[in-house]
Amino acid sequence: MDRHTLRSHVFDKTGIKIDVDDPIFALVALNEAVLAETVERQLALLDAATLALAAQARATGGLPPEPAAAMPQPVPQAPGPAPLFTPREWRLLGAAAIVSLACALLVLGGAALLYQP
Repeated sequence: MDRHTLRSHVFDKTGIKIDVDDPIFALVALNEAVLAETVERQLALLDAATLALAAQARATGGLPPEPAAAMPQPVPQAPGPAPLFTPREWRLLGAAAIVSLACALLVLGGAALLYQP
């Protein structure tokens, strides 16, 4: 943002008029420089952590190893149809169905007890 845009923004938000030569703009420039440096440092840390996590996942078998340039790549096989749900998801769906039926019966039983003629 240039100084005139910042000046207009400050006036719109606060109603205070500031000059483009006001020392506050030095603070804005300093803030931008510190923010840019911090973002670059955080991105470098994030990249290093991502690479370390990928290496750890490859070591435990979570990811396939990186392909070597000299090795020929295998021909990809056509994948079969993927299952609709995993066994864990089926168990969770069953548990959710049982809980919802129990709640519905509890509500209906409570309504029957409370609203008798």
